[in-house]
Amino acid sequence: MRLINILFVGGIAMAAAGSAQSQCGSLANGYGPFDYRTSKEQLVIVEQFHFTQDVELLRHGNTGNVGGDIDYVLRASPNHHRALMSMVNLALKTKSDRPTGPGKYTVDCYFDRALRMASDDGVIRIIYGLYLYRTGKKVEAKRVLEEARPYAGDDPNLYYNLGFVYLDLGDKASALESAHKAYRLGAQLPGLRKKLQAAGAWKDDQTAASANNSSAPGAPPAQ
Repeated sequence: MRLINILFVGGIAMAAAGSAQSQCGSLANGYGPFDYRTSKEQLVIVEQFHFTQDVELLRHGNTGNVGGDIDYVLRASPNHHRALMSMVNLALKTKSDRPTGPGKYTVDCYFDRALRMASDDGVIRIIYGLYLYRTGKKVEAKRVLEEARPYAGDDPNLYYNLGFVYLDLGDKASALESAHKAYRLGAQLPGLRKKLQAAGAWKDDQTAASANNSSAPGAPPAQ
């Protein structure tokens, strides 16, 4: 059914892609574009000059201003995960939807370009969902994060962020389920658990408890 739907709306999808390209630019670039996941060697020189630790942490630019350096990286590698995260942090810091400077792309455009570059990259959607959530677009954040599931595998960040979104949207059961999965997958931050506890929605993960007991017979109960 999914394939049939794609076939029927193909013309619309192509038109939408064309519209996105006109607003967010072609991916063609003087250097690249390179897939961040598979082209690390080609990106060494880009990161050396345009994505230093000072740029990544938004302290100051290396070849100009911070926004210009991040923009350069995201033109060479639209799905550069760390640069996308820095761009999100810059947008939140400057309270601007065009954080890399006048005449540059909007945040939404950078993610549009990233997804056109690597539509199967789940991390892009996790970072985008986080941005949408932190800018108050929680329904959109839910949609984007749920779309990440087939691509993100067992990334605890996906389920941790989904837990916050579900809870804020009033779906406590889904929030708890996501929290349990995030912590089973190795999430360390206690924030989601504390927020569920404050909402009176936290319950211990009985699945995890059963697994731990079966793998360690005779172990004393947790204090």
